[in-house]
Order: sequence, then structure tokens, then C-alpha cells
Amino acid sequence: MTAAPVAVNAEAISQKMYTILFSDFPQIKVLFKGADSSLHKKLAVAIATYAKNIENIETLSYTIERITSIHVLKNIQKEHYPMVGSSLLKAIKDVLGDIATDEVLDAWEEAYFFLADILITREKELYAQA
Repeated sequence: MTAAPVAVNAEAISQKMYTILFSDFPQIKVLFKGADSSLHKKLAVAIATYAKNIENIETLSYTIERITSIHVLKNIQKEHYPMVGSSLLKAIKDVLGDIATDEVLDAWEEAYFFLADILITREKELYAQA
């Protein structure tokens, strides 16, 4: 896969992802109200970390707990994940250009929704506890 180019370009991808997300899905902006201006950098770190550890997801348990706790505080729901996913894939394509072939994008889509399922499952548990 393109783990290395994505990790190296994670900040550019995350900046582009938010631009696409807010343009394509303006209704989601409310979930980011009050977010600090470094949010794209935090997403970049998460993308790079995931790209580097995609074959060893267990190493991300602390990060997953942190992300899901924040998501529950912000009331992120299952239906938001496809919006972010499509925006992320468009951003990867935009930033990586020809490197992001259909095969590469299909692999990243699979990787994104694999992680999304983990996050959604944990968030469901946290919502039930609240």
C-alpha cells in the first residue's frame, strides 16, 4: 500500500480533507465548533500513525481510546464516518496524484472503514455507559 507517502503527506492530506469535508458536507461543521486550529495537525498525526501501524492495530489502542472519548464528547455518530471517509479518499487522491490509483484508493477505503468500525464499536460502548 502507500503507507509511506500517506504518512509523509499526512498534514497536507488532513488539511485538504477538512476543506473537502466542509465543502461537500456543510452540515457537519457544527460538530467542529470550538475545535482548535491545530485539529488538522492532530488528524495528520493520527493518519501517519495509522499508516505506519496498519499491520499492527493493537499498538493503536491508546490512540483509539483517546479518539473515541473525544468523539463521544462531540456526539460523533456512525453516519458521520462515510462523510469523513469520502473526504479523506478525495484528499489522498488530490495530494498524492498519480500515486493514488484506483487500487490504492480501494485499499485506503478498506483501511479507513476497518478503523471506522473499530471506532464506531467502541463509541457505541461509551455512549451506552454514559
